Amino acid sequence: MRVSDALVEELLEKSGKFSEDQLKALHEQVDKERRPLQDIVTQTNMLTEAELTKLYAQKIDVPVAEFSLDKLQRETLQLISENIARQYKAVPFDIDADGVISVAMEDPDDIQAINFLRRKLGKPVRIYITSSSVIQAAIDLYSGSTVSNELAKVIAVENKEAAEEDVAEEDVAEDSPIAQTINLIISYGIKNRASDVHIEPREDMVIVRYRIDGVLSEANKLPRKVLSALVSRIKILANLKIDERRAPQDGRFKIAINDHVYALRVSTLPVVDGEKIVLRILDESGKADTLEELGFWGESLKSVEEAILQPHGLILITGPTGSGKSTTLFSILSKLNSPTVNISTVEDPVEYRIVGVNQTQVNPVAGMTFASGLRSLLRQDPNVIMVGEIRDRETADLAVQAALTGHLVFSTLHTNDAATSLPRLLDMGVEPFLIASTVRVVIGQRLVRRLCQDCREEYKPDDGVLQRIKTAFSLQDETAFKRIHELEKNALKAGIGANGAAAADKQSTAKLSSTPDNIVRLWKAHDQGCNNCSHTGYRGRLGIYEILDNNQAIQKAIVSNATSEDLEIQSIKNGMVTMHVDGFIKALCGQTTLEEIMRVTSIDMV
Repeated sequence: MRVSDALVEELLEKSGKFSEDQLKALHEQVDKERRPLQDIVTQTNMLTEAELTKLYAQKIDVPVAEFSLDKLQRETLQLISENIARQYKAVPFDIDADGVISVAMEDPDDIQAINFLRRKLGKPVRIYITSSSVIQAAIDLYSGSTVSNELAKVIAVENKEAAEEDVAEEDVAEDSPIAQTINLIISYGIKNRASDVHIEPREDMVIVRYRIDGVLSEANKLPRKVLSALVSRIKILANLKIDERRAPQDGRFKIAINDHVYALRVSTLPVVDGEKIVLRILDESGKADTLEELGFWGESLKSVEEAILQPHGLILITGPTGSGKSTTLFSILSKLNSPTVNISTVEDPVEYRIVGVNQTQVNPVAGMTFASGLRSLLRQDPNVIMVGEIRDRETADLAVQAALTGHLVFSTLHTNDAATSLPRLLDMGVEPFLIASTVRVVIGQRLVRRLCQDCREEYKPDDGVLQRIKTAFSLQDETAFKRIHELEKNALKAGIGANGAAAADKQSTAKLSSTPDNIVRLWKAHDQGCNNCSHTGYRGRLGIYEILDNNQAIQKAIVSNATSEDLEIQSIKNGMVTMHVDGFIKALCGQTTLEEIMRVTSIDMV
């Protein structure tokens, strides 16, 4: 369903949930980000897709389809083919006693599609409207709820008893069973929002695992005899050497699914039982999320926005592998990207392609390291430089010198928190006064699973939970509780977790979960989840952050060779919200759970 900005504004006014100031702010956001108002409203949870669909349905006088995907009969669904369902974004979901077929459509104004469906079905048709996500979930049912059955059918065609190492040309051809197997594995990963696909050889089988919302889980087991053909086919797609099995290789290829282009970064690694392959899935059709959408808010957001608008300086992003550093950099560089700014990067690997940005891939074999690449970038008249990672003294020195000579430099460090990054630069041999004068801000971050907005549940914490919270977050006095309460109010005002008035089947986060002296509400994942979250209780991820602002007090501490503990204490005095407190605020706002915060930070609530 694609609705014009003017009609969306009319629907918002009609809902009565938005003030003139809110509508004005939305207009400013549309002008600033150049995105449709519909996308901004739904992605910021001001209105859910379902709520907007209901308002639109009332406007055009078309009933909203109400059906459960779990109870949707396959016989009814297959009244039209999957191709037709995808083309017209329509699915049949019911047949009444008179033989009238109920069809849910994303766009009930598409007269051509309605006429075609009536001719194709040959029976009376009653048209309903539903959201695009419901349509897509119903279409996904055509291929079954899991990929296992489909894989079994495809691999059953491969009846040859050839030796495992013997891979004929026809085994890896475009239309071979192995090629279909790989397509199914990738399609399943994309449909389930997996970030990585692991294809792992074992002694007697091949295991396929998916990392979904940061958690790795096993999905399928394939016969051991298909391993060589599977690896060879992926190597062909990624333009790697098929006969090289003793050394790791890296490559990438692209695939188009449902009008979206996905880049798959391929990594092969020799292991005891063969070659393991990991596919990183990157959606190249999607636009970069804004800093607000990533989870920045309040003073933290203000500090980052001020730092990235400086003409020069060094901005560091820290965290372990898989903590979302590349995504944050992608959003920042996309925000800075314009025809008047020369942005150059040196990365390993290049994950996100940004139109208009000069991106260079590290290649140690050819002599292209971070240090040599950065040295070359300085001769390319850049305004903004991004170095994928500072790993050694040479790269650190060059990054600092670039920041000193009029360039805005972004880079990453693998440290546990923001405060540890500054002593880490000292360990690399960078002079303290250079660190103090060049570093603007340090962003420490982690990723946590986001609670499913459709089935999350609120609960009142008991005395035992409250005591553990007080201990874990140092809420031992009235001042500490007041600070948490004020932070939650500011977060809600900034749109963290706010979904306005509750729908009939949805709990609202418009009220606060804390008071100046207590925690009155927490959130948890539903035990069985729902269709929207694949029955996990979680859907997607969001960042928790801490922003170390290099102000005068921090500069003095750096020059005096302060420890990371001293720097963190000083930063908290200056108003820094630490990662675990940021996570706690987002848990109070219904975005995640305390269990998730404990999983990704060092908090102990035992």
